[in-house]
Amino acid sequence: MDQVQEAVALAKQEAAKATEDFLAKHGDRDACGFAWVTVYEKGSTKTGRALIKAGFSKAYSGGLQLWNPSGSWTQCITAKEVGAEAAAKVLAEKLGVKAYAGSRMD
Repeated sequence: MDQVQEAVALAKQEAAKATEDFLAKHGDRDACGFAWVTVYEKGSTKTGRALIKAGFSKAYSGGLQLWNPSGSWTQCITAKEVGAEAAAKVLAEKLGVKAYAGSRMD
């Protein structure tokens, strides 16, 4: 599904931009942590299979997850959260799925 591949690429691009913009404004000085996007779609559906092909993996709590959608080197949890939120917004808009950002401190 080209639509899914394009949406994931755009989500990663927007996540990277949001993360870099946050770091440029606030710097890299927050707690260490991780962020991801969870899409509540079964891996057995057409969209789910396309998401897995695009880099998502099965989430422990259900759905599919993409960790660190910004691809950023930072450990700043807030910067990564901003990126994950941007990615979730794009995926929800472009694919019409339930997509949420998640995070945890390291």
